[in-house]
Amino acid sequence: MTVKELRETVKSLLTEGKVDLVIGWGKGTMPGTSTPVFIDTAEKADSLIFDSTCRNNLSVYFTKDRRALAKDDKKIGVLVKGCDSRSLVLNITEKQIDREKVTIIGVPCNGVVDMKKVVGKVDGKEILEFTDDSKKVTVKGREFELTFPLDEVISDSCLTCVRRDAVEYDLFIGEAREPGSDENAYAEVEEFEKLDSEERWERMKQEYSACIRCYACRNVCPSCYCNVCFVDQNDPQWIGKSPEITDTMIFHIIRNLHVAGRCVECGACERACPMDIKLLLLNRKVAKEVRDRFGSITGTGLENKPAMADFKEDENQDFIMG
Repeated sequence: MTVKELRETVKSLLTEGKVDLVIGWGKGTMPGTSTPVFIDTAEKADSLIFDSTCRNNLSVYFTKDRRALAKDDKKIGVLVKGCDSRSLVLNITEKQIDREKVTIIGVPCNGVVDMKKVVGKVDGKEILEFTDDSKKVTVKGREFELTFPLDEVISDSCLTCVRRDAVEYDLFIGEAREPGSDENAYAEVEEFEKLDSEERWERMKQEYSACIRCYACRNVCPSCYCNVCFVDQNDPQWIGKSPEITDTMIFHIIRNLHVAGRCVECGACERACPMDIKLLLLNRKVAKEVRDRFGSITGTGLENKPAMADFKEDENQDFIMG
């Protein structure tokens, strides 16, 4: 896929009246960053990009900003990576999105860059230029230039991703690839499971004690779309407002239970965290449980209901039957 193909496709959709708006990515203001853009004319399509800097899961706009997007009954197109498309599928099955009103445009993803890893590679030096050719990354600064493989600096969520291309789409720019094997996708979770209960609790306390309760993880999550979040309710008040580790853990544990069978492991929460908390470990632990117990992988088909919203007579019930 080339950027020219992407832009021409979006221009055609707009000029032919097939969509009124396309949500995509544009160049960010800092090296190695992109920003969501809203394209409503063919001319604006020239600002579209797609590369390893396109970290945002754009499906979030259909849940967080759904009232604004639905205001004029617009037909909306959206660019999606594999994980983004799974979020869309989830929210279509949960009746949050009208499938007939959205045009899904798949783009081939090789993983998105975690700039924290890139900064680590250059020992914290200021990066003035960033380029990506889909296989390697080159960064330049004052008196230095370094090149390294893309796989060394992609987000942790991408390292275990087996569905890098859209699972549901109307158009795909380039050639969509088949999913890979998830045989070893949960190796880190399995290592965590080998710890005894006290060791697991200590690991979680150590990780989440850094949390400042900014709720960035919740705010970027396309599966968190309640009109009022449980942490914002005061009648009843579900958890305390103190910075105590117990209140913090309650927030994260309840949020993980709320997105059980609904998290697509896109890593948006972990990348948004200003405290570098490894949020994916607990998220992926729950996702593994859902896969193993119910044979369900979130957002892989419009015919599949989320695991916690479905019931099959032959599914494993040992967790409730004893």
